[in-house]
Amino acid sequence: MDSKAYQSWKENIYRPVTERERGDFATSSGFPVEPVYGPWDLEGSGEDAGLPGQYPFTRGIYPSMYRGRLWTMRQYAGFSTAQESNRRYRYLLEQGQTGLSVAFDLPTQIGYDSDDPMALGEVGKVGVAIDTLGDMETLLAGIPLHRVSVSMTINATACTLLAMVLAVARRQGVAWESLSGTVQNDILKEYIARGTYRFPPRPSLRLITDIFGFCARQVPKWNTISISGYHRRVPLRSRRLHSPLQTHANTCARRSRPASGSTSSDPGYRSSSTRTTTFLRRLPSSVRPDGCGHG
Repeated sequence: MDSKAYQSWKENIYRPVTERERGDFATSSGFPVEPVYGPWDLEGSGEDAGLPGQYPFTRGIYPSMYRGRLWTMRQYAGFSTAQESNRRYRYLLEQGQTGLSVAFDLPTQIGYDSDDPMALGEVGKVGVAIDTLGDMETLLAGIPLHRVSVSMTINATACTLLAMVLAVARRQGVAWESLSGTVQNDILKEYIARGTYRFPPRPSLRLITDIFGFCARQVPKWNTISISGYHRRVPLRSRRLHSPLQTHANTCARRSRPASGSTSSDPGYRSSSTRTTTFLRRLPSSVRPDGCGHG
C-alpha cells in the first residue's frame, strides 16, 4: 500500500460514506485528522495492514468505522421488578443511551418463577425478575422497539425471553423484521464457567440452533448468539486461569460449534434447514483477557 493507493481509497470508498454522515474531522486546534494512517505517513512504520473496509479487514470491516456511525451505547442494567427496571431504562435513554442491555436475575436465567422455593433469596438481586409476558410488557413499556435495540444477557431460557420480546413487539405494532437486538444464547459457556444451565447439553444446542433458524427467517436483524470468551478466565469448576491466548482460542472453537451444529446430521442439535451463511454474520463474540465482564 502506498500514498497513491491510499488517496484512491479515501476519495472513492471512504469519502462517499463519511461525508454523507458526519463531514470532515479535525482536532480542537483545527488541524485535519486523516481517516487512517499507514506506512505512507512515516517511513519504517512497519508492516502494511491494509485499509479499513477492505480485505483482510485488519483495520476494520467498514471504510469509515465509527466516524460514519457511533457504536451502540448501552449500560448493563436490570434489578428488582420490571417496573423499576423500566424506569431505569427510560432514564438511560433520556440521557443519550442508544440501546438496552438487560440483566436478568438468577431465577429468570434458569427458568424458575419468582414464587418457586428454589428462587428464595435471589429474586431481583442480580437482575430483573421476569416471570410472565405481562412482566416483559412492563419492562419494555414506552420503549420504541423499532428504534432501540435490546441486548439480553440470557442463555438457558433465551428462547422463552426472546419469544416474550417478539410478543411485546407484536402488541406494540412493531414488525419483527425491524427489530434489532441480541440474545447471549451461549449455553456451552454455562457448562464451562457460570453454571446457569437448565437443560442437558444436546437439547441445549438444539435450542441454540433453532433460534438461529427462526431468526434468520423471521427476525433477520437479531443477533442470535453472543459467544462470550471472558468467562473462561475464571471458570466455576476450576481455579486455573486461562491465558489470553487460550481464552481467544476457546472462544473461536465454541464459535464454530453451533455453526457446524446447525447443518449437522445429528438430530440432537440439528436445526431446520438454514444455510450457514444466513446467520454467520449474526454471531458476535466478546473476549476480555482481564476476565471482567457481565453475564
